[in-house]
Amino acid sequence: MKILEKDFALNQTGTAKLMAEEPDDVWVLYNLILPGDVVSADTTRKVYLDSSTKKNNASRVKLTLHLKVTSRDFHKDSSTLRLHGRNLQPNQHVASGSFHTLSLEPQKSFILRKNLWQNEALQTLNDTTQKENSKSNSSSISDLAVVLFHPHHAEIHVVKEGASTRCTKVESSPNSRKNGNVSSSVFFRRVFAALVKHVDFKVVKSMVVTSEEFRRFAVSEARKLRIRWIEENQTRMVVVEGGDSLEKVLGDRAVTELVNDSRVGAFRDLWEMVCNDSGRACYGPKEVERAIEMRAIETLLITDDLYRNEEVGTRQRYSGLLKSVKDGGGRALVYSPMHVSAPQLEQLTGVAAILRFPLPDLELQDGKWC
Repeated sequence: MKILEKDFALNQTGTAKLMAEEPDDVWVLYNLILPGDVVSADTTRKVYLDSSTKKNNASRVKLTLHLKVTSRDFHKDSSTLRLHGRNLQPNQHVASGSFHTLSLEPQKSFILRKNLWQNEALQTLNDTTQKENSKSNSSSISDLAVVLFHPHHAEIHVVKEGASTRCTKVESSPNSRKNGNVSSSVFFRRVFAALVKHVDFKVVKSMVVTSEEFRRFAVSEARKLRIRWIEENQTRMVVVEGGDSLEKVLGDRAVTELVNDSRVGAFRDLWEMVCNDSGRACYGPKEVERAIEMRAIETLLITDDLYRNEEVGTRQRYSGLLKSVKDGGGRALVYSPMHVSAPQLEQLTGVAAILRFPLPDLELQDGKWC
């Protein structure tokens, strides 16, 4: 998140000019912008030069809307935040008081005005600033390209900061299907062409594919077409056979090391402990709260849906858990809905923990199951 300009103070009216840089930032904006706030941003609208005919004379014009927000919707697949509200300042094409929608997405700047900048809003921006500083002061997390092969199609994803974006889907033709699986040089060539089209190899540092046959094909094609990144970085092309989902692929230890994302690695370690019945893992609010009381938590994993929940009581409960873990010397990791591990963490109630020492009887309290 870029804070381009700011003119506000705690519990006072003020403005901030902001711009999301990546999908996770859009989710931050969803939590930051509330009904009653005013958002000013450029947009386009279709207008008719001759309102009497409305035929063949429509054009799109660029204008600025100043919406007093009434509601907002977050669209995970497109990394877009849609704001609904009334326009406060009239212009040539939009009347004052009319309802409109603004869309915020990465690389689009806007101005946010709040009548009261409360502590939660300031903390949200402060957390964003700390995240940016930590990224600039440490080695950057590598962008990762992932090519997933399914029985009848392939998908190309790019993972950045743990947030995934599906770039494209390539369907196979019936003739390229053999024994229920895709296997055809023609199909591989189409997938390779889509990979080159949608992936910026100046940014991507590693690639994962779920087919050794395709990896060999890609290396051969790269030699013919002189695509140097693939030729020179074969050791950074990892094959995860049988990886039928992005979550499974990123859970592979070799891939986790490539991504270098602490949240991906932490969830992989947690999941391995849960699957092996280890007493060093727990999940669910009651178990986590008991572990905190015993100062046993090494790493807390929590979804942003709980940590920034719109219901005040729920938000206070889970933000209190996070603070207690940090005060006790533990680490707390928050997973936005955009993060690849978030769906699996939600299956574990949305809150879980890796413990400093085994607590196999944590589920028991006063002789009863929690």
